[in-house]
Amino acid sequence: MNTLFPIFVKIGQLQTLVVGGGYVGLEKLTALLNANPDAPITLVAPEIRTEIRELAAQHITITLIQDSYRPEQLDGRDLVIVGTNDKAVNRQVQADCKARKILVNVADTPDLCDFYLSSVVRKGDLKIAISTNGKSPTFAKRFREVLEDILPDSLQETLDNLTAIRNQLKGDFVQKMEKLNEITKVLK
Repeated sequence: MNTLFPIFVKIGQLQTLVVGGGYVGLEKLTALLNANPDAPITLVAPEIRTEIRELAAQHITITLIQDSYRPEQLDGRDLVIVGTNDKAVNRQVQADCKARKILVNVADTPDLCDFYLSSVVRKGDLKIAISTNGKSPTFAKRFREVLEDILPDSLQETLDNLTAIRNQLKGDFVQKMEKLNEITKVLK
């Protein structure tokens, strides 16, 4: 049973640390920047890929620290994503995060994760997150591709129209919800 509670966090308001400067670090950094290109992100690793350096040059909110992980690098962090090829470092970061009550994701190690990064479908302001409870990121990616193909690009216009209608509705919350439910019944 998937007991995950799905949420969307305002990553631009959080201090995020990425530990790992290889391919996985690049993948996680790219995912964060896709969510918010202005998110404040620090990446620490003894070796940092050229592609990561190029991203940092394009985003002033990215800080690179070319160094080994140290627990004090968690100071002031709200969220940590770990993706090194050293299992001992990954476990140490996870343990340090737990001790400080910082949410942590350790790539490819579901039992060490407080949260999973989802595969995301984007159509304008619509965002759909897909989770397999950490069992198959590849399936989530493929399912995302199917949804991207199925969902029309005109969804943004629909969302904009519904926002305009919602802003013009009179009455209390219940009355507004009933009217919006009536309008959106066509989506069934």
